[in-house]
Amino acid sequence: MCGIAGFYNPNANFTMEKDKWQHILDDMNRTQKRRGPDDEGTYLSPLCGLAHVRLEIIDLITGQQPMVRKMEGRECAIVFNGEIYNMKERKAELLKEGATFHTTSDTEVILAGYMLHGKDYIKKLNGIFAIALWDSASGQIHLFRDRLGVKPLFYTMIDHTLVFASEIKGLFAYPGVRPVLDHDGLCEIFALGPAKTYGKGVFKNIKEVLPGYCLTFRQGSCTIEAYWKLESHPHEDSMEKTIEKTAWLVEDAIKKQMLSDIPISTFLSGGLDSSLVTAICAKELKKQGKVLNTFSFDFQDNQKYFHSNSFQPSQDRPYVEQMVAFVKTNHHFLECNNQEQLECLYKAVDARDLPCMADVESSMLYFCSKVTKYNKVTLTGECADEIFGGYPWFHDPNAFQTDAFPWSKSMEPRKTLLSDDVINSLHMEEYAHAAYEKTIQETPLLPEDTPEEKRRREIAYLNLRWFMATLLDRMDRTSMYNGLEARVPLADHRIVEYVFNIPWHMKCPNGIVKGLLRHTGKGMLPEDILWRRKSPYPKTYDPNYENLLGNQLKEVLADPLAPIRTLLDEKKVHTFLNSPSDYGKPWYGQLMAGPQMLAYLLQVNYWLEKYKIQII
Repeated sequence: MCGIAGFYNPNANFTMEKDKWQHILDDMNRTQKRRGPDDEGTYLSPLCGLAHVRLEIIDLITGQQPMVRKMEGRECAIVFNGEIYNMKERKAELLKEGATFHTTSDTEVILAGYMLHGKDYIKKLNGIFAIALWDSASGQIHLFRDRLGVKPLFYTMIDHTLVFASEIKGLFAYPGVRPVLDHDGLCEIFALGPAKTYGKGVFKNIKEVLPGYCLTFRQGSCTIEAYWKLESHPHEDSMEKTIEKTAWLVEDAIKKQMLSDIPISTFLSGGLDSSLVTAICAKELKKQGKVLNTFSFDFQDNQKYFHSNSFQPSQDRPYVEQMVAFVKTNHHFLECNNQEQLECLYKAVDARDLPCMADVESSMLYFCSKVTKYNKVTLTGECADEIFGGYPWFHDPNAFQTDAFPWSKSMEPRKTLLSDDVINSLHMEEYAHAAYEKTIQETPLLPEDTPEEKRRREIAYLNLRWFMATLLDRMDRTSMYNGLEARVPLADHRIVEYVFNIPWHMKCPNGIVKGLLRHTGKGMLPEDILWRRKSPYPKTYDPNYENLLGNQLKEVLADPLAPIRTLLDEKKVHTFLNSPSDYGKPWYGQLMAGPQMLAYLLQVNYWLEKYKIQII
């Protein structure tokens, strides 16, 4: 994994002031260095500059970037963040077509494929990627993003120059690109956050390359094309065939994503998803005489404060221990304490460049910092709930009747601490509903869908476009901030394409949540784990953590220069701090309740202050 950045202007000659533009490329690399601590490089031509920082996973010796190929007077250069999991098959095909290779990297496969077949070659790749590719013959630059948006890619235009980067901070390293927040940006933070509208970068004039899209910039124009979109098709397989095909897709995706020139590991929570990934990885490594490293996460003394509820029915550790004994991994139990979690709240903002999932994100960032001491590549069970229907709102009749995001049904909790002036000026309900409705209109449907099946498709599509995107962003930023590559094999686009069209009675047979995925895991997992009721990513239940947050927010409010003071109602905040928080009724997803509201506001204040954001 890596970080990419660069700029393009068809009317420029950047080599006329080589030192100036080289310095800018170096600055862009410096801001994203945590994504690629092992190596870095730049490329400068008259019309474009490319920058790259590298985390060495594949082809450790000759895989440096930017990578340049020349053929018959044509020069093409690429910077690439990601992994191509079917690179061996694609490389074999290209060799038969006469291509030659000087490295063993997937970067060269992409570049050689493009030079032979053009930009449509992207459709042949199975992987996660953000790519910038410069073609001197056509005088154009292409930006590609993987089908589900696992890897980030942002861009903006300034003085007729395209500027792009893996992370928003990379854009701010370019002269003149400033952090400005307008009405829509404030609505993104307070009406939708920690989610954000796909295609938007929250800051004014900053955009995001959409998943599954290619942007081509050439003289005076920009072409935006989808090379992949999710489609609806009738499902004609029997239940037996459906289980068989799903099982094959899941196992194949996991095996493909074990591709690495260095040892891999897995996150293991003791739940169905991570256990399935772990079991397959452990089995494959055992064939090679190797033992898999696994990691689980919890909070110090959480057993003293944990109370079972509808969102988190059980703690993970007993199931982790059972799974470790079953597949015989080299396991590491990692814990986070209150102070570490609090300190990482702000590092999580540094990583995301935005307020994020509060301690749900900060704790993941902390855990990733510990994992990277053992392994630089890990596979996770992320995304199974969005794809296979694991969240409560897939099963809640209210979600079928509520014309809103099912994980954030009411705007009232979000307004609790805001000033009346802010509430009256933002029109948060209207903004959120417009975002919701846009996705509903985009949902691929079949004419024969019943009203119930239509709504199920809508909920599934909302989850893929919004909730899963937020968690993928969390996984990318928290891992890459620590020089860790976290892979999400269950988000393989082939799985998404197939499972999206499976009828609900097959996805959830006999009302069993994620029943289809459970059937695919038969024989690979202990029965207790195979049929365990879903319990999400852990969070702390220690009331002392909430006290720490409350005290920090009081300190912020006591500072007359704190930027968030202009957005909050101080009286409302103190009333909230003196009231018991509700852990059982989250305002976003399953985990973000009262304490997370406090943490989110602390993140917003830090973000406004550190990035010196101008609100207009």
